Amino acid sequence: MRFRLAKKNLFLLVCVSLAVWTLLLSTRALSVSERQGANGSLQRWRVEVGGSLPQLTASIHSANHQQLVGNAHKFPSEPELVVVVQVHEAPQHLRLLVESLEKAAQVHKFLLVFSHDFFSAEIHAIVQGVTFCKVLQIYFPFSTQLFPTEFPGQDPRDCRRNTSRENARRSGCLNAEHPDVHGHYREAGVTQRKHHWWWKLHFVWERVKVMQGYDGSVLLLEEDNYVLPDLFHFHTAMVALKKSSCQDCDLLALGSHQDRSNFSNHVSTGWMSTKTSVGLVLDRDVYYKLMGCAKDFCTYDDYNWDWTLQHLSGSCLSKPLKVLAAQGARVLHTGDVEPDVASQKVEEVLEMAKDGLFPPSLVLGASEAAHLNTQVKNGGWGDVRDHVLCRNYAKLL
Repeated sequence: MRFRLAKKNLFLLVCVSLAVWTLLLSTRALSVSERQGANGSLQRWRVEVGGSLPQLTASIHSANHQQLVGNAHKFPSEPELVVVVQVHEAPQHLRLLVESLEKAAQVHKFLLVFSHDFFSAEIHAIVQGVTFCKVLQIYFPFSTQLFPTEFPGQDPRDCRRNTSRENARRSGCLNAEHPDVHGHYREAGVTQRKHHWWWKLHFVWERVKVMQGYDGSVLLLEEDNYVLPDLFHFHTAMVALKKSSCQDCDLLALGSHQDRSNFSNHVSTGWMSTKTSVGLVLDRDVYYKLMGCAKDFCTYDDYNWDWTLQHLSGSCLSKPLKVLAAQGARVLHTGDVEPDVASQKVEEVLEMAKDGLFPPSLVLGASEAAHLNTQVKNGGWGDVRDHVLCRNYAKLL
């Protein structure tokens, strides 16, 4: 009897132990799954990027569909500012940008969206290191990386850039009838940036699930930007000034390509693509205005998205774009120098800027005349295939 009882107790003990062990394993697996679900699996990406192109393509489409938001459990509140970074293939500059964002005041109130047209494990690891706010990665699904030998990448049957139209016709290359305004044929690497910029607007405003119901603005950055610590403070002050004193302003510009030594609290109005296209901020209403000019944007023969906006400002839009621009830039452009030099330069800028950061109020200066459509087309966007793809993004999302 005692033997039977001992045997029964041993059996129960084994069963309980197995149950506890299974529970522990399940909990650990769930924890790992949750971490991977929130932040992605770097190991999975490494395998796929080193594997086949179809695997990478499938993963990118899956990521765009699932839209897993990293750090959501740490920052459950709704975002007060959505920051969208267009990423290509400059990981060292991207690392500088991420470091600057981490130092920005109130960054925990951001939703940080990285929009990629190139995938690498190094870039993915940089984004995985973001722990200071909500983060989402989206992927441009028509990149040259995903289409290396066919449109919208560079098809070997395409005409070469400097081929004359006569020779192009004679050779029978695919786009012989569609050179740009300067007589050159498309280069996929050149057209991609404008494609990506336009697709990104569609996807962010129409398809990003976590932004459903969001009535704030979107700050557009690029991988070779650097933000100052009072970015959110200055943005908030500019939004308030726009509501009170510049209600007909369409965009905010937090950065500039010009002098970096001025960090005053002054802002001005006006629009010029070569000056006020860094750190643009737009809301949903302006997005819809731009979408109303989709045909003009997608067919204008200039590979630069900002020069194309300049064209829309003087043609399609009912009135020229009006921009409220920071005279003391809060977004710097670092892509004109090597990353190590850029790092040194931003340290110098921060030292100069320290006494002008977090101004208690902003001063609206004199308005600058809006520059209308007087610039020469840069070309690079004459191929009708680019026009058609660009105009169909809304249908292809």
